[in-house]
Amino acid sequence: MLPPSIFFTRLPVHTDIIAIAILYAGQLQLLASSTSRLHHSVLLRLRALHAHILASGFKPGNYLLNHLIHLYSKQGDIPSAHRLVQTAPLPDAVARTSLINAYSNAGDLYLARKVFEETPVLVRDTIFYNAMISGYSRAGKGLLAVCVFRSMLRDGFHPDDYTFTGVLSAGAYVVDLDLIQCQQLHCPAVKLGAEPLVPVSNALIALYSKCDSWDAGMHARQVFDNMPERDELTWTTMIVGYVRESDIFSARQLFDEMNERFDVVWNSMISGYVHHGHFTEAFEIFRRMLSLKLPLDEFTYTSVLSACANAGLFGHGRSVHARIIRNGPDFDPKSALPVENVLVALYSRCNKMDLARRIFDGIQMKDSVSWNTILSGYVNLGSMDDARPIFESMPRNSQLPWMVMMSGLVQSGFSEEALKLFNRMRAENVDPCDYTYAATFSACGDLGALEHGRQLHGQLIALGYESSNSAGNAIITMYAKCGAIEEAHFVFLVMPNVDFVSWNSIIAAFAHHGHGIEAINLFDMMIKEGLHPDRLTFLTVLTACNHAGLVDEGLRYFKFMQRDYGIIPGEDHYARLIDLLGRAGKIEEAKDVIEEMPFEAGPTIWESVLAGCRIHKNVEFAIHAADKLFMMIPRHHGSYVLLSNIYASFGRWEDVASVRKLMKDRGVKKEPGCSWIEVENTVHVFLVNDTSHPESHRAYIFLEVLGAKMRKLGYVPDTSFVLQDVESERKEYVLSTHSEKLAVAFGLLKLAVGAKVRILKNLRICGDCHNAIMFMSLATGRDIVVRDAKRFHHFKDGECSCGNFW
Repeated sequence: MLPPSIFFTRLPVHTDIIAIAILYAGQLQLLASSTSRLHHSVLLRLRALHAHILASGFKPGNYLLNHLIHLYSKQGDIPSAHRLVQTAPLPDAVARTSLINAYSNAGDLYLARKVFEETPVLVRDTIFYNAMISGYSRAGKGLLAVCVFRSMLRDGFHPDDYTFTGVLSAGAYVVDLDLIQCQQLHCPAVKLGAEPLVPVSNALIALYSKCDSWDAGMHARQVFDNMPERDELTWTTMIVGYVRESDIFSARQLFDEMNERFDVVWNSMISGYVHHGHFTEAFEIFRRMLSLKLPLDEFTYTSVLSACANAGLFGHGRSVHARIIRNGPDFDPKSALPVENVLVALYSRCNKMDLARRIFDGIQMKDSVSWNTILSGYVNLGSMDDARPIFESMPRNSQLPWMVMMSGLVQSGFSEEALKLFNRMRAENVDPCDYTYAATFSACGDLGALEHGRQLHGQLIALGYESSNSAGNAIITMYAKCGAIEEAHFVFLVMPNVDFVSWNSIIAAFAHHGHGIEAINLFDMMIKEGLHPDRLTFLTVLTACNHAGLVDEGLRYFKFMQRDYGIIPGEDHYARLIDLLGRAGKIEEAKDVIEEMPFEAGPTIWESVLAGCRIHKNVEFAIHAADKLFMMIPRHHGSYVLLSNIYASFGRWEDVASVRKLMKDRGVKKEPGCSWIEVENTVHVFLVNDTSHPESHRAYIFLEVLGAKMRKLGYVPDTSFVLQDVESERKEYVLSTHSEKLAVAFGLLKLAVGAKVRILKNLRICGDCHNAIMFMSLATGRDIVVRDAKRFHHFKDGECSCGNFW
């Protein structure tokens, strides 16, 4: 303990009591005004002085006691302050007020309220009530603050401007605040004459701005208009209130009426414009700030750069960045952080990841926003190799980085890795949210992992996320992609709140499963529900018509989209229409559509033409379409394969050889076909002519036995799908080793009797395999579902849901 001599010399024996009190009061005043930043040092000096007072035998009065209590409270030594209150002969309101403030500042509202309740009403004063109201207000406990205010009025105390400022600020934290509650707090302020005071009026405006009532803004404006004088907070609160109500027009009107040049108000106006997507107006305000030479701070730059990032205006953003560098604003690391974060977002969204990374690496005080922004930048570009080390280096105690990483992995084709990451997330005790589950459902859908998806669906329900639309929509798509269209439809039917995405998801599900009529019926139901279809909705409807061969309906919806909804068809819509016409053999009509398109046909158009020509063996137009594709996407293997198929079907082996040579010369490699099936939560993958799977030998033997039974039922291998000039027996052998046949055979062997066999293939199913699986379903009496690169095929009793229109 520091010696008493640091304060004063020994007191004379006959020193006057008043003089002693004055001396101690002076020392306490010195400590109160101490500029020392060493909190511990001040507390030690305070304790030393208190010890000297006790050792001297002097009995301090309320004034000195209150001073000691206040200083102990201010230094955070609340137990010492509380002991003084308890040992004081008659502690007054000042002492108890200091204690309430101390407990409130320390976040212990229970003990603060205990001191409040234990204080007799006769000892209390207005400042005492203000301390309790203020404590609740700072903690966001609106209802409790209002209750203290009401008890203050009942106890006969007169509120002052601090009382009203505190209780009105607290009122804004009341959940589901309505207009009547606002007016109940407003009335006492009017009745007691406090409304004209600027702080009280500001708090009233803020209160009405937080109210959900449609006419609360009118009451806030009435308070604003009645104010005899206004300050910067008045203008800011009123303008921010309009912005929050999405009334950007009124906010701008009020802004233009303001004669003072309050920096915060200008920043608020820019922020409001950016928040509502009015980027041009935000830039206009920013330019006016520059011309008026108003000071620009981190809030100004953050809002303007956000506008550049959201609008994709790389040039504008770079100019603002250059201004920051040129003017060198005196930002400390904490103030600079929001600006640096938004710069990372700007360059990331403009695909300038080298610049984004350079700024990120230079941030001195990185926060979660910094890490998540750079991670999202890499993920959105599909640069998972760069995203992985960022993810491993960053803090991962929140859900967001896991969700971003899993979504990126799924979008980049790493669905299996995404599911492993989900398991790791659980192992690291991070609770997944509904958006994280949505990413895992997408991964299950891509892999066809139906059982795994069902288990995750059960977890989601157990966690109470079943009402989440993001998860529900992902579940619909997951079940649909796994071939369980009935379960997808059931999820849609039991969703408590279906939205626009839900309708699009279920229509797309039925479309890809070849249930065109059902998809169209759902579309009509969606219209009756009052929802307006968008371009994606019409794309799914055209897909449904395409897969079901509904030519007249497809043409009708294509016209309907333009005529009734003003949606201009894109290349993807035209591609669906041309694919529909081509598969139906209407090649000339498809040519007419291409000639009438308002833009040049792109790759998706010519791919649709080539597919139609393959089905109907139109060699001449197929060659024309292939030539277009070879120029547009010279390294895409699908175009070469389709043309080879067409040549092979006519026995034009020299032309097949020339296509293969062209592929070799251009370095184009055909993607190997593979099929996979989930059995007992394990995904089994099969390749063409596969011998790597441990049970492939059993599958080949089973196929041989089953093949004999299929031939008795009428199955004849279609060797036209073999793109090799070999003998007929060799062609039949090549067909028997296709991956989808092996996967179906494995499923029939391993799955329980009567269980539906679901397999997935990375390429389109070949014509012979399609025919063979129809006979497999007939010979075994089993339902078989195949998802290929384009659609689903449901095989049952020797028939396919596609009606051989695929």
